[in-house]
Amino acid sequence: MIPTDPRASALPAVSLVDVASYLPGEPVGTEYFTQFSRSDRMAKNVMFRSPKARHHVGQDESDVDMIERAIAPLIERHGAQYLSNIDVLITHTQMPTNPVTGCGPEVAKRIGARPSFAYDVRNGGCAAFVHMMSLARMILQTTDARTALIAATQNCAGPIFTQSEIRKLAQAPIPGDGCGVGLLVKDDSAPILDIECRTYPEFSGDMNFTTDSGRKYWEPGEGQGCLNFTESKITKVFARGNRLVPEVALAVCDRIGVKGRDIDTFVTNQPNRLFLRNWHDALELPAERHPDTFDQCGNLFAAGIPVTLDIENQAGRLRNGSVVLLSAFAHAGDFAGAAAVRWGAAR
Repeated sequence: MIPTDPRASALPAVSLVDVASYLPGEPVGTEYFTQFSRSDRMAKNVMFRSPKARHHVGQDESDVDMIERAIAPLIERHGAQYLSNIDVLITHTQMPTNPVTGCGPEVAKRIGARPSFAYDVRNGGCAAFVHMMSLARMILQTTDARTALIAATQNCAGPIFTQSEIRKLAQAPIPGDGCGVGLLVKDDSAPILDIECRTYPEFSGDMNFTTDSGRKYWEPGEGQGCLNFTESKITKVFARGNRLVPEVALAVCDRIGVKGRDIDTFVTNQPNRLFLRNWHDALELPAERHPDTFDQCGNLFAAGIPVTLDIENQAGRLRNGSVVLLSAFAHAGDFAGAAAVRWGAAR
């Protein structure tokens, strides 16, 4: 039997009891981008080898719309009243529709909830689902709160990467849009066995959103905003990502008393196929125990983990009682997180 983290033995168990997801619109094929692509040496880089398809958020589809649609299956399974009584609501959006207020209060309004704790978090990046699990677990373990809803939304692929100049770039076909949500409760039905979150401030600022024209992104003028990549930055991010995701994953494995190669299912963020291969090789896992949605959805950033969990769970490929390990790194490596769960989510 796998023990839980001994540091948390005096605290109540918290379980990830359900996951759900939403993918907007019809799949967009890579041919959409190839018609615009220009000769670019970075296009040959393994970091930018395209997925077969991805989804793009609708022009008038907000982050709140996406979260509401992702929550719909939870409402079907648990009932609207149950969701309206959640105590904790934590959201992460790659590109907030309303940058002033965030989306938490509007999500609560849509589902008729009045949570005691409502937070929008930013720094978790592609590891935000694990980050939000950690925050939700801490709140549930240390307060009277009993239920938490966490939501990770990736919504910058359609608005940013299809701009007339950006869609020509090597990185344009990689991102996709989607949203994944998780439901956590204070019980031991599907317990979170351990979580590790680490911040690496020395890598902060190595990934920037820029217009390449000198203007701030909110100022009018020329230049289309996009994440800025250079070959030197790619090399750094690749080295960090190869190290950080297995590092935090194996730290969790060590504390719960299991070898990486004995994990039943490993789910990570999904920047590209090379990272995916290197990560399961580092844990000595066969590829079939490291499922991903990269070819169907592209890089879903923070939504990659919950969307993949939902797809695998609905397909019946996650066995109740098995150990599912989640791990991801954010941005250019300034944050990484991992979590192990004794699986038991509804479907």
